[in-house]
Amino acid sequence: MTTTPTTHRPLAHRLPARRAAALAGLAVLSALGACAGARPDEAPAPRGALRVLVYNIHAGKDAAGADNLARVAQLVRDRRVDVALLQEVDHGTRRSGGVNQPDELARRTGLNFAFGRTLDYQGGGYGIAVLSRFPVRGHTLVPLPIDPPQERAGGSREPRGALIATLETPSGPLHVLNTHLDASGSDTVRLQEAARVVALLDSLRRTGAATIAGGDFNALPSSAVIGLLAESGMRDGWLACGGAGDGHTFPAAAPVKRIDYLFLAPEAGCLAAEVVGAEVSDHRGVLLTIVP
Repeated sequence: MTTTPTTHRPLAHRLPARRAAALAGLAVLSALGACAGARPDEAPAPRGALRVLVYNIHAGKDAAGADNLARVAQLVRDRRVDVALLQEVDHGTRRSGGVNQPDELARRTGLNFAFGRTLDYQGGGYGIAVLSRFPVRGHTLVPLPIDPPQERAGGSREPRGALIATLETPSGPLHVLNTHLDASGSDTVRLQEAARVVALLDSLRRTGAATIAGGDFNALPSSAVIGLLAESGMRDGWLACGGAGDGHTFPAAAPVKRIDYLFLAPEAGCLAAEVVGAEVSDHRGVLLTIVP
């Protein structure tokens, strides 16, 4: 794995958290039925809880292709997001006017960021990013190779990868894995990619640090791809949290399927889950309040 330099941004605030207190708050709220779709922004979360957003931002454009990066940042601010796992992020491409989108989002939100370039594109890069209210102590992009390599129209290929960032939270280190799996109709390629993701998660969890994983998996909950994650012991956060509704995230205007996920370790707790951002991207995002 190749480790890339970490970029830091000033912290807007630190959460004065302790995991035990947060879990106690989780037990109380669960008893009151708070997990049945409560909005994450209605009240302050218990100490130690984190608001985590998973969002395919469509290169900072809405479903019609209009530039919309400012509204991505506004969503992160308005929802008081602590950690965001973003897919389809541009870095200096012509289609995005040469904007370094991870840096611009960090500037607009006051968060730190890590970026993983999976593809050289239009004079810049394209890939996945993590925004974090906490310091990013290290990050690396791990390729997700497939055999044989998949050719697209015109012989082009879009490599996939997993961005692993280690965050320094008040409750201890948190490993975050963000990915964007193949978008073809068959699970054949995604299964290879998902197997590599599972192996990476096994390694991260053996460190003893809290671990979460998410992204655009381009796979339905009933698929073999999501089944691999379940077999590894990671839990589908939407189901663990009892989010209200079906959790559909694509397409944004009238979602008919759930393909964007946050996965939690068995010991993690969840307070609330919600689908957000109907007019910001071609996807909607999924926002969970968790105790990792």
